[in-house]
Amino acid sequence: MEEIFDRIEESFKNQNILITGGTGFLGKVIVEKFLRCLPDIKQIYLLIRTKHEKDPKYRLGEIFNSPLFEKVKKQRGAETLKKSVTVINGDMTLPGLSLSLEDRKMLCEKINIVYHAAASVRFDEMLKKAVLLNTRGTKEMLELAKEMKHLKLFAYISTAYCHLEEKILEEKPYPPPIDPHKIIKCVEWMDDDVVEAMTGKILAHFPNTYAFTKALSEALVEEAMPYIPAIILRPSIVIPIWKEPLPGWTDNINGPTGILIGAGKGVLRTMYCNGSSYADFLPVDIAVNAILASSWNFIYCKDHEKRVYHLTSSNEFKVPWEEIIARGRKITERVPLNGVVWYPGGSIKKSRLMHNICVFFFHIIPAYFIDALIFLAGYKPIMCRVQRRIQKGFEVFEYYTNNQWDFDNSNFMEVRSKLNPVEYAKYQVHGDDMDIDAYFEACIRAARIYILNEPPETLPAARRHLRIMYWIDVITKIFFLILLIYIFASWNESFKALLIGSWSFITQPYYINYSH
Repeated sequence: MEEIFDRIEESFKNQNILITGGTGFLGKVIVEKFLRCLPDIKQIYLLIRTKHEKDPKYRLGEIFNSPLFEKVKKQRGAETLKKSVTVINGDMTLPGLSLSLEDRKMLCEKINIVYHAAASVRFDEMLKKAVLLNTRGTKEMLELAKEMKHLKLFAYISTAYCHLEEKILEEKPYPPPIDPHKIIKCVEWMDDDVVEAMTGKILAHFPNTYAFTKALSEALVEEAMPYIPAIILRPSIVIPIWKEPLPGWTDNINGPTGILIGAGKGVLRTMYCNGSSYADFLPVDIAVNAILASSWNFIYCKDHEKRVYHLTSSNEFKVPWEEIIARGRKITERVPLNGVVWYPGGSIKKSRLMHNICVFFFHIIPAYFIDALIFLAGYKPIMCRVQRRIQKGFEVFEYYTNNQWDFDNSNFMEVRSKLNPVEYAKYQVHGDDMDIDAYFEACIRAARIYILNEPPETLPAARRHLRIMYWIDVITKIFFLILLIYIFASWNESFKALLIGSWSFITQPYYINYSH
C-alpha cells in the first residue's frame, strides 16, 4: 500500500519565508504553526518595526515569551526557535519599508514565499494612517516582491469584509472604489487635518477606513499578478484558537470575545442588532491551516487559475447573534469573571429608539453613579471611560450586525477536497467536530487568564460575588417594580381627581350676575 505523506510540509521544505504582521494576532499564530508543524523550513524572516522604544529583536523576544509558544518551545527548544527566525528592521508606513540596502538585497536574493499580513485592523483609524500602512505598505511590498529572484508565492492576507456593497461575495477580484495610486499620492502631500476633513466624502459608502484600504490593496495585488505569483486570501472575522496549540487563546478583545467579556462583566446591557442575522467567524488556527492549504495548492499542485480564496465558515455554520448572546450568558454564569459590576443580563434590540433608551438608563446612568461612588472612595473613576469605549465600539459594530453578507468559498472547498487523510488531520480546515458551547467556554476561560489576568484559582470567589450580584439584581428589580406601581397608582388617583374636578367644573350651573 502506498504511504501517505504530508505534501504541505514537503512544499515548504528548504524555503525562506518572509512574514509581515508577525506581531499581530493572526501573524503570531502563523509563525507558531510554521515553527511547530513545518520543521524543515529553511528560515523565517519577520519584518518588524521599532514600537514604544522597543527594538524589533526585543519585540520578537516578547512574542516568544507568550504562552502561545510554550508547546513549540517544549517540542523544539527555545534556542532552536530563536535561530529559526530572523528579524528584519523595517516599517510598513515608510517609503521603501525603511529597509537598509543590505537587508533589501538579502531578501531579494533569498526569499521564496511572502505572507503580507501587516495592517492596521482598527476600524476607526485615521484615513491617512490607514492608507499609508495598509495600502501604500502593500504597494511597497509588491515592489519588493518584483525584485525577488526566487519568489514562488506572494500571499496577501485581506479580509472577506472589504467589498461590502456586494451582498453575495464571490472568489474573484472586484474593482477598487477609487484608484489606489491616486489616493496614495493625495494623502502623501495633504496634511492630516485636511485628509480627516475629507474622509467622509472619500469613503462614500464604506463604513470605515479598514474595509476601504483593504479593497484598495487588493486592487494593487491584482495589478501585480501578471508580474509575480500572487494570491489573495480573504479570511472572515478571525476569533480565538479553537484547538491548537492553546484552546481559547487570543491577545485582543475584538469580535465575540469583547462582547462576551462586556456582557460577563455586566457593563453591556443592550445591543442594537438584528438578532436573527449572523456573521462569519473563523477560529484563528483554522484560518492559518487554510492559509497553508491554499499556499500548497498554488505551489505544490501548481493550480494557478485560482487566485482568490474565501477562508470562511458560514456555508457550514450559521450562529445568529441572539444565539451567541444566549450561549455566552449561560457560560459566564458557569465561568464568571472577577468583579462584575452587575449581574449579566440585557438583551438585543431591533429598535434603535429602544436601544438608545436602554443605553441611557442601563449604561450611562449606572456609569455615572458607580464613578461617583468610586470618586467618593478616593479612587480614579473609570466607568464613564469604559462606556465611551463601548459606545465607540457600538458605532462600528452596528453596521455589521444589521447587514448580512454571504460568501461563496468553492475555490477553497476544492482545495479542501484535495487533502489526504494525514493533511486533513494535521491542517484541520473543517468544523465537523465543533462543539460551540465548549469552544465559547474555552474562550472565556482563556480570556480570564490571558486578557483579564484572572487566574483559575479566583473562580470560587467570582462565583460567590456573582451570587451576591444576582440577589442585588433581583431586589433592585422588585424595588423598581414597586416604585413603578406606586407612581402609577399615585398618578392614577391624581388623574381620577383631575377628571372629577374637570367634570364638576363643566357641569356646574352658571349664575349670571345682573346687578351691573
